[in-house]
Amino acid sequence: MLSDRRLEVLRAIVQDYVGTEEPVGSKALTERHRLGVSPATVRNDMAVLEDEGYIAQPHTSAGRIPTDKGYRLFVDKLAGVKPLSTPERRAIQNFLDGAVDLDDVVGRTVRLLAQLTRQVAVVQYPSLTRSTVRHVELLSLAPARLMLVLITDTGRVEQRLVDCQAPFGEASLADLRARLNSRVVGRRFTDVPPLVKDLPESFENEDRVTVRAVLDTLLETLVEEAEERLMIGGTANLTRFGHDFPLTIRPVLEALEEQVVLLKLLGEASESGMAVKIGHENAYEGLNSTSVVSVGYGSGGEAVAKLGVVGPTRMDYPGTMGAVRAVARYVGQILAES
Repeated sequence: MLSDRRLEVLRAIVQDYVGTEEPVGSKALTERHRLGVSPATVRNDMAVLEDEGYIAQPHTSAGRIPTDKGYRLFVDKLAGVKPLSTPERRAIQNFLDGAVDLDDVVGRTVRLLAQLTRQVAVVQYPSLTRSTVRHVELLSLAPARLMLVLITDTGRVEQRLVDCQAPFGEASLADLRARLNSRVVGRRFTDVPPLVKDLPESFENEDRVTVRAVLDTLLETLVEEAEERLMIGGTANLTRFGHDFPLTIRPVLEALEEQVVLLKLLGEASESGMAVKIGHENAYEGLNSTSVVSVGYGSGGEAVAKLGVVGPTRMDYPGTMGAVRAVARYVGQILAES
């Protein structure tokens, strides 16, 4: 365990290096921070921090920079995330409140996160497997053709055509709509199949084929949409940090193109808590020079998806974590009100 003073020295090194992009020396630390000890004591503390792997010397006779282990301890010891200012919070709310549908919500969230953090933003669409049914609408398009409209609690809308073997009257359609909604509204999608399994048997023989066709289409929709979707934005922000990547940013860009990799990274976030993966903590080698800050978002205290940012390990962690958490909270409110 490091002493409080050495933790304070480490915190000062991280803050200075993030802010200046230059290795930090003992003289600079004593001039910029009120550490209450002599430069000689600071040098001794830095030597201990280096021996224990929290900081490193990139060049001979240069200052020190934090290592992944140093950033990890810095993040773990944070007293709290940096709160957003009132104008920042108002700007987030106004920007997201203008969204017209789920695609717009996700798109606006990606742009907003990238602008606030100046990192790469990644937002996962709400998962149908974690969503509940808000309403199922059935519309008659022709005597033997229906449209099924599935609306989730997260505002997601799925539309499918259903071709029937025989005409299906408006009275039968209204009956099916009412019975279907009575069984599935407010229920998780994963619970739907057994809830509707015996529904066809409650209809007259001549209507059962059509009822089965509607149910088959409904259940196929769940299977088709089981694949997770992501939206990514702000990749150009990486060019601002070229010197933060050892050789080239190409491995990072290649990793960002792999949706499976990004889904796994976001998956590190717990249902409601925040996850910070630093440098080599990221299993994917191409992202060993980056940090990922992610959190779950949703309504009613339950996460339906994840969002986060990817950037260099030399990151403003308190500010980034504050922005990610604030945006997730507003997106959750929008989904709850939609």
